[in-house]
Amino acid sequence: QVQLVESGGGLVQPGGSLRLSCEVTGSGFSMEAMGWYRRPPGKQREPVATISSGGGSTNYVDSVKGRFTISRDNAKNTVYLQMNSLNSEDTAVYYCNRGVKPWAWGKGTLVTVSS
Repeated sequence: QVQLVESGGGLVQPGGSLRLSCEVTGSGFSMEAMGWYRRPPGKQREPVATISSGGGSTNYVDSVKGRFTISRDNAKNTVYLQMNSLNSEDTAVYYCNRGVKPWAWGKGTLVTVSS
C-alpha cells in the first residue's frame, strides 16, 4: 500500500521561502512521474508542478513559474518543492501524488503566507 507523507509547510511572510518534501513508501517510486498539487482555502485542488520519473523534465502552472522548483531524489523516494517569493495566493494545503491514476492522497502540508 502506497503512503504519501508531505512535510515542510508552515507560516511564512510574503517574499519568503519554504521547501516541501514528500516521502513515498510502498511503490516503484522511481518509475513514476510525480506532481505537487495544492488546495487553496475554499477552492478545489489544483496542480502546481510535475516532474518526470527520471527528473529530466518538469512543468509548472503559470502562477508559480520562476518561483517554484520541483525536484526528486529517487534513492530516497522523495519529491521536493522549493518555493521562493511566496505570496498570499500560495496559501494552501500542498499534496504530492503521481501524475496519472493518483494513489490515495496523503494529509498534505499547510503553507500559510501572511505578514
